[in-house]
Amino acid sequence: MLDRRRGRSRKLRTLGLAGALCLAWLPTHAAIDAHALGARPVDAGDSVRFRVRSAHASRIEAWIYASPDSGAEALRLNLVRDPATGIWSATVPVAALQAQGVTGPVYYGYRAWGPNWPHDPAWSPGNSAGFVADVDAAGHRFNPNKLLIDPYAREISHDPIGPGCSDGTVYASGAAHRHKDSAACAPKGIVLAEEAGSTGSKPTRAFRDEVIYEVHLRGLTMNDTALPASIRGTYAGAAQKAAWLAGLGVTAVEFLPLQETQNDQNDLDPASTEGDNYWGYMTLNWFAPDRRYASDKSAGGPTREFKAMVKAFHDAGIKVYVDVVYNHTGEGGPWGGSDGVSVYNLLSWRGLDNRSYYSLSADHQYPWDNTGVGGNYNTRNPIAQDLIVDSLAYWRDTLGVDGFRFDLASVLGNRCEHGCFDFDRDDAGTALNRIAAELPARPANGGAGIDLIAEPWAIGGNSYQVGGFPSAWAEWNGDYRDRIRKKQNKLGLETVTTGALATRFAGSSDLYQDDGRRPWHSVNFLAAHDGFTLNDLYAYNGKLNNQPWPYGPSDGGEDHNNSWDQGGAAAAQRQAARTGMALLLLSAGVPMFTGGDEALRTQFGNNNPYNLDSPANWLYWTRDSHEANQETFTRRMLGFRAAHPALRPAQFYSGGDNNGNVMEQLRWFRPDGQQADAGYFGDSGNHAIAWRIDGSEFGDPASAIYVAYNGWSGPVDFTLPWPGAGKSWYRVTDTAAWNEGADAVRLPGAEDPIGGEWTVYGLHGRSLLVLIAR
Repeated sequence: MLDRRRGRSRKLRTLGLAGALCLAWLPTHAAIDAHALGARPVDAGDSVRFRVRSAHASRIEAWIYASPDSGAEALRLNLVRDPATGIWSATVPVAALQAQGVTGPVYYGYRAWGPNWPHDPAWSPGNSAGFVADVDAAGHRFNPNKLLIDPYAREISHDPIGPGCSDGTVYASGAAHRHKDSAACAPKGIVLAEEAGSTGSKPTRAFRDEVIYEVHLRGLTMNDTALPASIRGTYAGAAQKAAWLAGLGVTAVEFLPLQETQNDQNDLDPASTEGDNYWGYMTLNWFAPDRRYASDKSAGGPTREFKAMVKAFHDAGIKVYVDVVYNHTGEGGPWGGSDGVSVYNLLSWRGLDNRSYYSLSADHQYPWDNTGVGGNYNTRNPIAQDLIVDSLAYWRDTLGVDGFRFDLASVLGNRCEHGCFDFDRDDAGTALNRIAAELPARPANGGAGIDLIAEPWAIGGNSYQVGGFPSAWAEWNGDYRDRIRKKQNKLGLETVTTGALATRFAGSSDLYQDDGRRPWHSVNFLAAHDGFTLNDLYAYNGKLNNQPWPYGPSDGGEDHNNSWDQGGAAAAQRQAARTGMALLLLSAGVPMFTGGDEALRTQFGNNNPYNLDSPANWLYWTRDSHEANQETFTRRMLGFRAAHPALRPAQFYSGGDNNGNVMEQLRWFRPDGQQADAGYFGDSGNHAIAWRIDGSEFGDPASAIYVAYNGWSGPVDFTLPWPGAGKSWYRVTDTAAWNEGADAVRLPGAEDPIGGEWTVYGLHGRSLLVLIAR
C-alpha cells in the first residue's frame, strides 16, 4: 500500500530522438548541482548520460523504455561507480536507443543491488536470486525487483497507483511482496532537454511588502465556470487568475505542494476518500512539476505550462511561492502485512540508498519519525542535502519560483543522522543553514534572492521552534495565530494580556528581535490550509470532519482550534471575520490568508480536508451579497495597507517595549486616552487596547494612524489622542455590525470626519476602529 495521508529562464522539452539536440547549459554555483545528476542529453544531443548517486549500492542498472506503461525494457545499461564520489554513470548513443525502438521520449528507471541483496547472475525480474534480507544490520533495503524513480528526474510519467495498477503491494518488501516486479506499474523518469524560454521578470520587492495568498492550485480554478473546462484546475487555469489576484491586492501566491505526488486516483471513487491525497504532502520527486495540474500532460508539457503560469504571475507583479516537503517522502513508513513492520515501499530513495536518504533508529531497522507520516528524511546527510539544494535551485533558476514555504521545517535543522533528533539553529552543517548559505535570501530592502519561509515545528523533541530559526528565515508565527484567536473567541476562558496582544500587533519583537531579525520575519496568519478557514473559525465551535463526501470524511484534525460560532448569529460571525482580517492586515509583519478567505469561503466545519478533492473543498467564484461585501472589505483593507508604509516597518517600532515608555513611532493607549503602562498591559482583565503610529516617521501619506480594538462583548468608549497639529481624525473603517456593507471601508478621500484630540468614540463589542489623521 501507499501512505498518502499528508496530509534563468529556460523551457524544457522532451528529448525526442528524431535528431541530435543542441544544448546550452546554465552556469551554476560550484556547490549547486555540481555532479550534474539525472538523465541528460550530452554530446550536443547525440547521447544520453545517466548519473545517480548511491554510497552503499554494489550494482545499479538503468532500464530504458519506449513507453511509460511497458514492463518490457528496450535497453539495460550497467552503470559504473566512481569511488571518489559514489556516483554511478553510463552514457548511451541516441542511435543505440533508436535501434532498440526508442524513437520518442526516453523513459527510464533504476534497479539497485547492495549488501542485503547482492547481485546474482541468476536473478531476473520477479525472482529472489541473491536475496539475503529485506533489511540488514546497517539499514540497507536494496531490492532489484523494484524499478526506482530517479530522484533527479525532471518529470515522471505517471503515478504509482492508477486504474491499470491498483495493487500497491507491487512496490513492497517483505516475504509476500519482495519478489514482485514493479516495472510495469512503476513511474518512469523522462529525459528532458533545455531550450530557450522565459518565466518573465521576477519581482524584487522587499519581503516586508508582501501579502501572501495561500491556495491549492487545483482548487483555485476547478469551480470557475468562466474558464474553459480543459484548463480548470491546471497551471494554465491558475495563470488566468493573476490579474484578479493583483487587483485584490495580493503580491505573492503560495501554492500548496506542486512537486509530483500520488493524486491521479483522487476522483476515481467519490464515495470513498480512502487513500486520497488532495493537499500533496507526500512527495514522489522533488524536481518534477505535478502532471495532474497540467492541461498538457505529454512529456515536457507540465514543465512548459508551469513556466508559462509563472510568467503570467510575474507579468502581474506577483511572486510565486511553492510549499515544499523535504522532511519526509511519499515512500511512507512501515505498514502491515505478512511481516508487519518489516514491510516498506521502495519507489525511489529507499531502494537507492536507505541509509543515506532516511534518518533511522539507532539500530538502523526503523525510521526516526518527527513527521507522523513515515519517518524523517535524512536532512543531516550531505548526499541527501545535495538533493534538497539542487532541486530548490532548479525551481528557482529554471522554473522561476521566487520563494518557498518549508513544511515541518524543524526537521531541516536536525544535526543528527540516526538514532536521535536535535534541532540546532547555529550548526552550519544542517540543511537549514546550508539552504540559506547556497540559496541566499532576499536582502531586507529587496533585490535578487529568494524568500525562505519556515513552518517552524514538527512532532516531538525540541522541534517547536517559533522564533528559533536562523536569521535568513521568516516563519509562520503560530503564536500570533493562537493569541489572536483566543482573544477574539475565548473571552473569559483563555488568558491573553493586552501586552501579549500588543507585542503580536507590533511584529513579535520577543520572538525575532533578539537574533537580529525584523518584524517581517513574522508571517502572520489566522487561518491556513491546515485548519479552519477564516469564516469557519468564527462559525463553528469544533471540527465536523466526519460528514459524507463531498464535505468529508477526513480523519485527524486539530481538536483545539480556539474557534467559536459567536452564539450562532450570522451577523456576528461576519463581524468577527472582518475584525480578524483587519487585525491581520494592520499588524507589523507579513500577512498571509488562505484562498477564499476574502469571500468567507467555508469548508463546512472540516478542519483537515487533506483528502477532499471535491467541489466542497475548491474555491467558488459566485458571490452572495455578504460574500461580495467581505471581498470588497478585504480588497480595500489590502489597498489601505499598501498605501501606508507605516504598517510595514523595516525595523521594530521604536520604543515598542510595552512598558509605558514614550515612543517615537508607536504609542499604546488605554480606552480613556492615557498611555498604557506596564500595569495595564499585564492585567489579564483588560480586553481593549489602542495604538497610534506616527506616519511622518515612515513617509506615510497619513501623518498618523490610530487603531482601537475592543475585545469586550459590550461597547467601550475610546478617547482619541492627538492627531497632529492642525489635523483631525477620519474614519477608514469600523468593523461593527452597523457598518456592514459594500462601503464598510471608505475609499481614500472619502473617510468619515470624527474629530480631534479628546473626542470620544463609542466602539461596539468585538470590533475594531481604524482612523487616519489629516
